[in-house]
Amino acid sequence: MDVILQPAPALTWRTIGGILDFYVFLGPDPASVIEQYVEVIGYPAMPIYWALGYHLCRWGYHTSNSTWEVVKSLRNYRIPQDVQWNDIDYMDQFLDFTFDSTKFGTLPDLVKDLHAHDQRYVMILDPGISSVQPDGSYWPYDEGLRRDVFIKDAEGKTLIGKVWPGLTAYPDFSDDVTHEWWHENLQRFHEKVPFDGLWIDMNEPSNFLDGSTNGCPSSSLENPPYTPGILGGLLRAKTVCATAQQKQSIHYNMHSLYGLMEAKASASALKRIVAKRPFVISRSTFPSQGMYSGHWLGDNRSQWKDMYTSIAGILTFNLLGIPLVGADICGFSEEPQEELCVRWTQLGAFYPFTRNHNAIDMKPQDPTAFSPLARTAMKQALLLRYSLYPVLYTLFHHAHVHGHTVARPIMFEFPKDVKTYGIDKQFLWGKSLLVTPVLDPGVDYVDGYFPEGLWYDYYTGDSLHSKGEDLRLHAPLDKINLHLREGSITPTQAPNLTLWVSSGQPLHLVSALSDDGSASGDLFWDDGESIDTYENNLYSYIIFNVTQNVMTSQVLHSNVEATYITVETAAFYGVKQKPSRVLLNSQDAAFTYRANQLTVGELSLLNKGVYHIIKHKYSQCC
Repeated sequence: MDVILQPAPALTWRTIGGILDFYVFLGPDPASVIEQYVEVIGYPAMPIYWALGYHLCRWGYHTSNSTWEVVKSLRNYRIPQDVQWNDIDYMDQFLDFTFDSTKFGTLPDLVKDLHAHDQRYVMILDPGISSVQPDGSYWPYDEGLRRDVFIKDAEGKTLIGKVWPGLTAYPDFSDDVTHEWWHENLQRFHEKVPFDGLWIDMNEPSNFLDGSTNGCPSSSLENPPYTPGILGGLLRAKTVCATAQQKQSIHYNMHSLYGLMEAKASASALKRIVAKRPFVISRSTFPSQGMYSGHWLGDNRSQWKDMYTSIAGILTFNLLGIPLVGADICGFSEEPQEELCVRWTQLGAFYPFTRNHNAIDMKPQDPTAFSPLARTAMKQALLLRYSLYPVLYTLFHHAHVHGHTVARPIMFEFPKDVKTYGIDKQFLWGKSLLVTPVLDPGVDYVDGYFPEGLWYDYYTGDSLHSKGEDLRLHAPLDKINLHLREGSITPTQAPNLTLWVSSGQPLHLVSALSDDGSASGDLFWDDGESIDTYENNLYSYIIFNVTQNVMTSQVLHSNVEATYITVETAAFYGVKQKPSRVLLNSQDAAFTYRANQLTVGELSLLNKGVYHIIKHKYSQCC
């Protein structure tokens, strides 16, 4: 099927088969359309907490010890990192469910060390299973044949293609028997290397051949009367034959579902193995993918244009119900300039899924590979992300329960402002955190659009009243511009080297007051890893509100066993005069005031299902 956007605006559909069921989502606004769409395809899963930390990967670590050295280097510089990954290097001859005992012999020790430091390990896994190992030497293939789990060709024989390990068979994930075989393979490997999550790649499914080692039969399925505009001009180009046979149907009908079904099998297996929320990142996706996995945007380049276009990719997948999405920070192929990598790390700190990944034979591009100035700037960006973890986690809760977007186009919040419709260089986290990254080399400023209203600099609390206009912002190399929308309350935490440590820190609440002095916000909190905490009432949900100089915190739902959190400090942007007193639950509280910003400290408020009140009182003046 081709779907082509016309300038009219209109869509031209060209399809060569299938049943078309049309769903029309009436909105009335863009956000409502997405909520209605996600209600149909399935709500995205709530991610495990460490999924939202900083991930580091590369193709070309070559050994487990060199992987380990990078982890230690980040620790030495006190740069946050939650997850270390390995690409196909770790495998023995690129065979799934193996590791190279010569070059990666210390991999189990590396994973043990990661776990001892509250960090996690993720490895790549391709669907292609080597078909040429000696009989009895490779359990995944031998057992797969015995259980009949592989896709067959038109004649009913195991279809053989070619991927990294050479000639391979392809598991048929439309069959429940395959899911059980997949789980047992993962379980057996987990006993050797206790990995925490899976990166499923090459699952279009990808093939270095066109169709199979024997080609594909000539038929109307392989050579339809119209071929959509696809790579190679053939349905079988760099994938398996359209006539290949799967349990549920021929591959012609199943092709686009392959990655989705593999993600479903992988998420199900991980739940059984680790008994926690599964973490899966998939290259191939399909509607409802967000229920089982996140996504990365594929092999990009280390160029400024690729950094810029990643924003549209992130926003698009949020519209598609797959909010856990990111691009390879600093670019995958080619070698990035230091300045590009700094700016990309700043932007990447606001991808919902944050991973730095680069290609084999390229220079290292993790933060420790650059100058002290660049390294410090990247570290600051990552610490900023970690401090905003309560915001991000709460946004993912709303995505999981309500179908909201996490990273959000500005036009979603300002649908009546036509100037927002074409903005693809800025975006929002939720309703109120505006991100304005630098996307060009050699500049210390950035131009950003501010919809009509009152906005506050996140770092300083300085306010700006916009009439709906473009404004030039100061943006030295160590800064990404962030602004808070009026009327919002943002919960933050002191950042640390992992989210496990960060998430135990007390809250600092930042209230960005509207002109009338009001603001509101919320927080979803649980243990970060148990399955279905919301569905099983094992969570706390708190709303914050400011009206008429009084701040209240109301616990709408509390589960003390599953959550423990305190509020330590609160800042109020937009307080127009210095108060004479600040009261906390009717008792005087210490505070500081400067330039429209009030800060109240030493609150030590526990989440106990009661109101906590901060009240400002002003001296009567002449």
